[in-house]
Amino acid sequence: MRQKIFRLIADLRFSIFILLLISFCSIAGTIIEQDQSIEVYKMNYPLTNPVFGFLTWDRILELGLDHVYKTWWFFTLIFLFGLSLVSCTFLQQLPSLKIARRCQFFRTTEQFYRLKISTILNNFSFNKILAQIKFNQYSIFQQKNIIYCYKGLIGRIAPILVHFSMILILFGTIVGSLFGFKAQEIVPKTENFHIQNILNNGQLTVIPKTSARINDFWITYTKNKTVSQFYSDISILNTKGNEIDRKTISVNYPLIYKGIYYYQTDWNLIGLRFQNVNDEILEYPLINVLSNQNKIWLTWISKPSSKTEGILAIMDNLEGYCSLYDETGIFLGNIELNETVNFAGPLTLLEIISSTGLQIKTDPGVPVIYSGFFFLMISTLMSYVTYSQIWIIQKNQKLFIGGTTNRAIFDFELEFFKFIK
Repeated sequence: MRQKIFRLIADLRFSIFILLLISFCSIAGTIIEQDQSIEVYKMNYPLTNPVFGFLTWDRILELGLDHVYKTWWFFTLIFLFGLSLVSCTFLQQLPSLKIARRCQFFRTTEQFYRLKISTILNNFSFNKILAQIKFNQYSIFQQKNIIYCYKGLIGRIAPILVHFSMILILFGTIVGSLFGFKAQEIVPKTENFHIQNILNNGQLTVIPKTSARINDFWITYTKNKTVSQFYSDISILNTKGNEIDRKTISVNYPLIYKGIYYYQTDWNLIGLRFQNVNDEILEYPLINVLSNQNKIWLTWISKPSSKTEGILAIMDNLEGYCSLYDETGIFLGNIELNETVNFAGPLTLLEIISSTGLQIKTDPGVPVIYSGFFFLMISTLMSYVTYSQIWIIQKNQKLFIGGTTNRAIFDFELEFFKFIK
């Protein structure tokens, strides 16, 4: 009974069925937003208007469709598919490879009639034929007047390597889902931070206690005043606050420390820092008034003796200046860093306080997945190696010779005709 069960699991039709289920679940995980808040699902999948006639937010949460790749049933499908690959390898592929390595001699001449390529030679040079076969890198085995030859055995290893690579990919997927995490942090310049704002993580994830510091943040612009690149100078700190690693990151160029990736993703302006005539430091918070790509920040600087009189400071970049308007909307000019403006006394702009947006993530399954794809590419190249077999029997002054191959039949026919020419 156990053998029947494993042979059923190793069946190609069962593997295809499980693979189709995994593909269907992956499509569902692509269409439905993953790892979002309940409010997002309530808004996009309301009870009063189900998507596709049946998909509502409560059903999504109940079935785990909001985190498809971390559910027990998705892991079960991956486990079944991996078990099918392992069973097929041990019950079919390895025995097939073992048979291919054996010396499969033909004992009777009747066996040649079952081959698609065979002939009978009356005039022949036995040694020349064997020399030609040897020259074409065949392995030759002989028992008296019976000969068996084969080449391209490495091509029979390719299916086993395919199964091994797919198992690695599946295993890496599970490892990444169980032990990986993704976080998003908005950190002001010169501030220290820990990984706290976790967006999603696996069931067995351990969040590292590593702290870091944003030494500096800046933006470069093109001639057309559009953003060219974001930069953040980051230091990794140990438990005593000492720097152990440092790098300036930008978009697509992260800092990597012990498998943790620090990506540059966003930025923001927090406030303006001024100094008055009494050497007092005054800070005014900046408010982002637009949520689209055209970011604009503003703040109101009022006179000490009046709530209705003041200056409106507006910024839309990080080039080191801001624009000033009075309470009626009249443009007063731009003020740059370390420049002084006369407003209820001299005010000097000391600093534009900015913050950087970082995405912090780790996926320990990525090296395993990359290894799986590497072996998959190797197996693809190996599968192009042709496995060919040739049988020869010398009997009654006649030479019976025939062969077969698993691919490239036309090339094998040309090679065969050269042997008997």
